[in-house]
Amino acid sequence: MVNDAPISQDGAYVLYWVMAARRTRWNFALQRAAEHARRLQRPLLVFEAVRCGYRWASDRHHTFLLQGMREQDERLATAAVSYLPYVEPAPGEGQGLLEHLARRACVIVTDDYPAFFLPRAVASVAPRLPVRLETVDGNGIFPMRSTERVFTTAHSFRAFLQKHLAPHLAAAPHEDPLKELRLPALSFDPLSGTRWGRHDPGCSIPATVSALQIDHAVAAVETSGGARAGAAAVERLFAERLPRYAEHRNDAEQEAASGLSPYLHFGVVSAHEVVHRVLRAADWTPGRLGEDTRGARRGWWGLPSASESFLDQIVTWRELGFNMCVGRPHSYDRYESLPAWAQKTLAAHADDVRPSAYPLETLEAGQTHDEVWNAAQRQLQREGRIHNYLRMLWGKKVLEWSPSPRVALERLLHLNNRWALDGRDPNSYSGVFWTFGRYDRAWGPERSIFGKVRYMSSDSTRRKLKLKAYLASFGPEPALPRQRRLL
Repeated sequence: MVNDAPISQDGAYVLYWVMAARRTRWNFALQRAAEHARRLQRPLLVFEAVRCGYRWASDRHHTFLLQGMREQDERLATAAVSYLPYVEPAPGEGQGLLEHLARRACVIVTDDYPAFFLPRAVASVAPRLPVRLETVDGNGIFPMRSTERVFTTAHSFRAFLQKHLAPHLAAAPHEDPLKELRLPALSFDPLSGTRWGRHDPGCSIPATVSALQIDHAVAAVETSGGARAGAAAVERLFAERLPRYAEHRNDAEQEAASGLSPYLHFGVVSAHEVVHRVLRAADWTPGRLGEDTRGARRGWWGLPSASESFLDQIVTWRELGFNMCVGRPHSYDRYESLPAWAQKTLAAHADDVRPSAYPLETLEAGQTHDEVWNAAQRQLQREGRIHNYLRMLWGKKVLEWSPSPRVALERLLHLNNRWALDGRDPNSYSGVFWTFGRYDRAWGPERSIFGKVRYMSSDSTRRKLKLKAYLASFGPEPALPRQRRLL
């Protein structure tokens, strides 16, 4: 419960304010709202809004969201609930809409998501609502507010999970919280007579997006949003990629990464569903959990290597990012949140000569002297993602080519949050900050610019990965000559 207001027994409906879990399956928040509606015998109104006034709003993100809205409308039309989709046409025009809907609500349920502008939006509106506002955590397997400890390494968090995760594996949301739900129908239009217009999910998405006041330079990508595309990505994982995950997920020419990141970020796919499918596929039981809880990456689950490797990513590493956002809500995306050792060593080398230095515009265009880095940046521009291993190199080179570590962080956050489908996510913040030492340790030998922060080079990446096909796909344009500058 976020505010002190009561549940109204005289309200006209229960309101589910969709903010992060944009799905009708495996959804704790929707399940909670349905329970309220069933108990109160009131209609359930699902309100999903897409703002346009947030930083990095673009054709890419809005297209993905509107594709999901179209399928939400189709799904909810067959359920005992009402759906109210809203797309803000210009910054600020959606202001006051939630308060308007709250006036006739019994109770409001929303998603507890710890990153980007969502926590501020909830905290800002909660005191102004006349009825109770509840937030529900459906992000991961371990409830993110069940510990106040902020973990600084994956090893320490993994050891903690090995001691405390088991009871939560059985606490999954219902696969279909709307199944056999019998509720009264909503008999009126909550937006009738107001200045807000209901979004038509069947409209032309390109035409709708082109009329919005957002960043039109970041175009939509081939990856589609929505429940069907998310379900297809899950099926592809189990049919093709999971068996090869441990050995090949970092290969540039064998696609074995899960492909789930944008669907998890936008809440189209539930981590609970994916984890439980991994366990069910192996006929897993809790009795297979290992007794060693010292944080080993393999062996605790009692599963094949590929499954253990995947679970370590979707549970340990993914939820480690949520832990940081919850534990340090005002600094998780700031330079000051880096480990003290990293800040110290980077400060000691802040004035080192940069052999190459590029302005942000050159980086964003993918026009450096380094064809491997250029290919990674161009993949980000074209597809909204970067190959797993190359994403790490991508970040390290921006640190090497920027006038200071702080400027490098600002650039990486801009590039990632503007172009990546899964940008602005706790897990993607983890990836960006890992470049500067978060969740890592001091490395030797101490190097120029990096100090004791882990170093990566394009030459070593070429030796490690087969990149011929990757460079042919994403590096067709000629690279520019090296730009030198003494700092």
